[in-house]
Amino acid sequence: MEKMSEFKGLNGNLVAFKEIVSDAEKITFVGAPGVCTPFAELFAYAARDKKSCFITLTDLESARKLEMTPQGMQLTDPVDPKADVVALLGGLSMPKSKVDIKELKDMIAQIMNDNGIIIGLSYMDMFIEAGWDKEIDFDYIINGTLIGEVRKK
Repeated sequence: MEKMSEFKGLNGNLVAFKEIVSDAEKITFVGAPGVCTPFAELFAYAARDKKSCFITLTDLESARKLEMTPQGMQLTDPVDPKADVVALLGGLSMPKSKVDIKELKDMIAQIMNDNGIIIGLSYMDMFIEAGWDKEIDFDYIINGTLIGEVRKK
């Protein structure tokens, strides 16, 4: 894959995503429970003019709407996960998630609309480190790098 652009910070991460999904009507986020859910909520908020849903791992029965509520972006009612964009979150590629790549690819084929796109949303090159960039036909990978520090008084 070739580098399209660079960004800094969380806002740059969200803007890159929003630009890529600008023509989509619906986005289905797929991720590991707990760790990926808040990231899906954040990215769905950035593209809140789109319909969004979240699937836990490869469980199609878990598909829930991601919609704006008074408490912020939340998972709500069951929904059909068919979408223009399938956004895979990096937590899927972590060994502890135990995601079968063939099962994931089969699920993507079931839920992605014709001419849909697959986006990888990760940090610290998670998909590349796991070798998923060679297994999944990503149209885009948006990868952020976290650099932090802890300060003490």
